[in-house]
Amino acid sequence: MREVIHYSIDEVSPYVNWGYFFHAWQMNGKPQEERDALRGDADRLLREWSGAYRTHAVVGIFPAGSDGDDLMVEGVRLPLLRQQSPDSGTGVCLCLSDFVRPLSPAPEDTIGVFATTIDPIVETLYVDDPYMRMLAQTLADRLAEATAERLHQQVRTVLWGYAPAERLTIEQMHAEAFEGIRPAVGYPSLPDTSLNFLIDQLVGMGEIGIRLTENGAMRPHASVSGLMLRHPAARYFSIGKIGPDQLADYARRRAIPLELARKFLATSTIKS
Repeated sequence: MREVIHYSIDEVSPYVNWGYFFHAWQMNGKPQEERDALRGDADRLLREWSGAYRTHAVVGIFPAGSDGDDLMVEGVRLPLLRQQSPDSGTGVCLCLSDFVRPLSPAPEDTIGVFATTIDPIVETLYVDDPYMRMLAQTLADRLAEATAERLHQQVRTVLWGYAPAERLTIEQMHAEAFEGIRPAVGYPSLPDTSLNFLIDQLVGMGEIGIRLTENGAMRPHASVSGLMLRHPAARYFSIGKIGPDQLADYARRRAIPLELARKFLATSTIKS
């Protein structure tokens, strides 16, 4: 199943995580008056954008199975990385594939694959006003994340429907009180942004206006992509540093040259 959904600003703005918005502005520890003034400017911008712009999402709910450290989804192999040091919470080296049933002999499992974004024109606004341009960009980033939050709620309760009775407040969603996780590409458990090429194969990001750079970065910048896993034990974690052996194994599983794999993975991910 694949769905494309378009949202009004009014629908997704209640899902904005303002804590991350203030963090982007380095407002932690600043006087409350400064935070209130910034929030007021952001709220005025939201009212200005309401009815003029939208956010967009595409999601696929697919049969899937794990194959070692890979996921097999609709004939597409998604190579993943495994921690090289035991996770502080579990004491084992985790990989996201651990939270999806093996291809064999287990019965078929299911995962979600998604991308969200905002109207591209938003990133071209206020080019002559540095403050307003930064405000628009940080707010657009939060709206793309808020769209992912709203989408994930719909996936859990309706589209995939594995938690139809869920009744969480937005604050509880921000605290990740729901069943499952939504790891995003470029974040600690999915550090390789070039996985976006494979996600694009599965869901077709272009239909919602996302284009990919040669390294797999998304444009508009205010875009989010990733996976949705429902396993009750699924948790977020950081891959941390990987060694030359795992880099070579990853390149083999991606079927790409070693140096290209090294380029795709952030320098901080690879042990020197």
